[in-house]
Amino acid sequence: MTMTPATTVGDLLDAFASSDPLPGGGSAAALTGALGVSLLVMVSGMAKTRTGAAGETADLAAAAARLRLLRDELMALIDEDSNAYLGVIAAYRQPKSTDEEQARRRDAIQTALRSAIEMPLRTMRACERALREAPVVVRLGNRNAATDAVVGARLLLAALEGAGLNVDVNLPGVKDEEYVRRSSAERQELQAAGRRLTDQTRT
Repeated sequence: MTMTPATTVGDLLDAFASSDPLPGGGSAAALTGALGVSLLVMVSGMAKTRTGAAGETADLAAAAARLRLLRDELMALIDEDSNAYLGVIAAYRQPKSTDEEQARRRDAIQTALRSAIEMPLRTMRACERALREAPVVVRLGNRNAATDAVVGARLLLAALEGAGLNVDVNLPGVKDEEYVRRSSAERQELQAAGRRLTDQTRT
């Protein structure tokens, strides 16, 4: 579904609950990541920091500025992931009556599968970058809101790992072995980094 200012939480949940395949898990991962980032932004922007030191306020403001950009990226990925899936469907539906049509269809499928891999990889990258800010927010943010920041980090990890599943499901269809190797390696590295960073947010 296309997110608009008029979209309500109920509309969004109804879209995910419908029998339509879209929005699906990839879009849900991006949405979950955006929600996690939002919690970190909230804690970063509180007037009261851990000790009230000026340095804490400056560091949290810098973290919040970076996090807002990542939230925007994740919000865009909610729809972009669905569009990538539609591209895969369209590629498989291309005609295949002649040798020329079959060749075009094969090329279109490979291009579409790469896009369907790149979208969740982008979600993973954005979540990992957001998780880099999480330990700072937990450590320097308002003590009374520490659990909010930790919840944000946990949501980001769930989003990152969920997006990784969408990478996994599309990789076997790609014929370029070097691309598969490189994408699989990045996917594993991002997940490992996300888990390490989340461990650093324990209060």
